[in-house]
Amino acid sequence: MDNPIDRKYTKEHEWIKIDGETVILGITNFAQDQLTDVVFVELPEVGKQIEQNGNLCVVESVKSVSDIFSPISGEIVEVNKELVNSPALINNDPFEDGWIVKLKVKDEKDLEQLMTAEEYDKFLTGIE
Repeated sequence: MDNPIDRKYTKEHEWIKIDGETVILGITNFAQDQLTDVVFVELPEVGKQIEQNGNLCVVESVKSVSDIFSPISGEIVEVNKELVNSPALINNDPFEDGWIVKLKVKDEKDLEQLMTAEEYDKFLTGIE
């Protein structure tokens, strides 16, 4: 599979990359493939507090509208403003340029519940 090993994953197909006291969050290649062409991303406000499993943002594609949930609790410290004019970055490069938000981690224990790339690959094998 093409899931980077430097990230953690959820069963809802989000990924998190730890970057010091913050994490970068996006959706996986599997998720963007299922959505098809992303045409709009409703980004949250910087400074917003988000609870684990809380609604983080909305991603709209030609196929559907999907809520993206935060796998951890934290404060939104940055949003990917490039997605406003180029939402297709999520399709073209979901693990790098297509990131959605950066969060300041509230409780590092939340990270322990996430899957490694290998575990996520095994999870996907059961779906596909």
